[in-house]
Amino acid sequence: MAGYVSDAVVKRLPAYYRHLQELEKEGVNQISSRDLGERMGLTASQIRQDINSFGGEGRQGYGYSVSGMRKHIGHVLGVDRQHRMIIVGAGNIGRAIAGAGSFPQIGFETAAIFDSDSQKIGEMIHGIPVQDIAELERFVSEQPVDIAVLAVPADKAQGIAQRLSDLGVKGFWNFAPVDIKLPRGAVVENVHLDESLEVLSFRILQE
Repeated sequence: MAGYVSDAVVKRLPAYYRHLQELEKEGVNQISSRDLGERMGLTASQIRQDINSFGGEGRQGYGYSVSGMRKHIGHVLGVDRQHRMIIVGAGNIGRAIAGAGSFPQIGFETAAIFDSDSQKIGEMIHGIPVQDIAELERFVSEQPVDIAVLAVPADKAQGIAQRLSDLGVKGFWNFAPVDIKLPRGAVVENVHLDESLEVLSFRILQE
């Protein structure tokens, strides 16, 4: 990747990757910054700036190679390699994530699911048995885990995240309605579904 890439560009990278995947399926081999911008709702200038910032290359009058750019962005995002995930919380959100068929296709494999509810322990969710959360330390100490998905109540999230961080887990995808904070070296993506709905509500009211 070329130099510093802003958070705004990083947040657009998955959209680039998705659109380029769709273009590949449509049989498109080359695309101009103008055409890609029209497809994504961005200006041609913004497309060129973004692509230059993460080390992509195009040719004057030729545009960008769709497959080449898709592979390059996939490498930048790290979706060209395997990531082992565990899910903590076997409720609705945890089950939905375990059943998302697109995640394995982009390298995110669910290795285990944990819960503290005795009625859920031993249940199979999309072919994965739910384990007792008391086994968390044993499992993580024995097997590599890249990402922990936290689908637990707000009052449990920080403590569980700290336990996993202490065991060396670096990535956290947090769906609990609270922002978790961990020491430097851990990467946290806090997902607040209610906030997304509130933003949507605001935008509807502005129309």
